[in-house]
Amino acid sequence: MITERQKQLVQESWADVVPIADTAAELFYGHLFELDPSLRALFAHSSMKEQGKKLTQMITAAVRGLDRLDTIVPAVEALGRRHVGYGVQDSHYETVGEALLWTLEQGLGERFTSETAAAWTATYTLLSETMKAAANAPA
Repeated sequence: MITERQKQLVQESWADVVPIADTAAELFYGHLFELDPSLRALFAHSSMKEQGKKLTQMITAAVRGLDRLDTIVPAVEALGRRHVGYGVQDSHYETVGEALLWTLEQGLGERFTSETAAAWTATYTLLSETMKAAANAPA
């Protein structure tokens, strides 16, 4: 579970990223593919500009929904189930989390404090564990 303070830190820091969302998405995917070049194949038929927009829209929706987690859990679970069809494996979530934190650090600079990093880690862990549980649940 994430604390009220962590929610606040995630929401405030994401508000600072939104104005540079396109650049943040480029940084994210660039670093993701550096960390695991095999992931590039999952996006072979995707426009990376469009994928970047989807990524930032999804993060924005999740961040806004942190105040009412019960309302976003079904959407997060559905996202996890869809990702199975794209070829996403449980091990990919760790790499994505690493790329996300790196991207936030690049975009926020000194505003990405250790407390903010911990808040994002807790939030990402909660959301990714929800996605993985849904992906691995019997149909």
